Amino acid sequence: MTNKSIIQTDNAPAAIGTYSQAVKAGDTVYLSGQIPLDPATMEVVGGDFTAQTRQVFDNLKAVCEAAGGGLKDIVKLNIYLTDLANFATLNTIMATYFQEPYPARAAIGVASLPKGVGVEMDAIMVLS
Repeated sequence: MTNKSIIQTDNAPAAIGTYSQAVKAGDTVYLSGQIPLDPATMEVVGGDFTAQTRQVFDNLKAVCEAAGGGLKDIVKLNIYLTDLANFATLNTIMATYFQEPYPARAAIGVASLPKGVGVEMDAIMVLS
């Protein structure tokens, strides 16, 4: 049986529902969805799509680090957007957080997200 452990850090927003920030099973870490919440205030960050997307990546990075890895260890990234017109901007921002080889990824248009935000991401990370 695989050992399962819960990952939690104060450097990312606390869960706002019945979930953990991440769950580690063996060398695989499943990161829950992150929205652009400031971990210190638990408020949605102000600003445009760029600022909110950077906050989401920063939150994911904090959870990755708490699990003993980094963004470079993400093998699958799911991105949910309420406006697919932001797709090109998302790619530009993502390129500042990731280097090749990039993770597998999906970018999915959705009708709405928690707290009315425009972007949410979840990921799967494999620790080496």
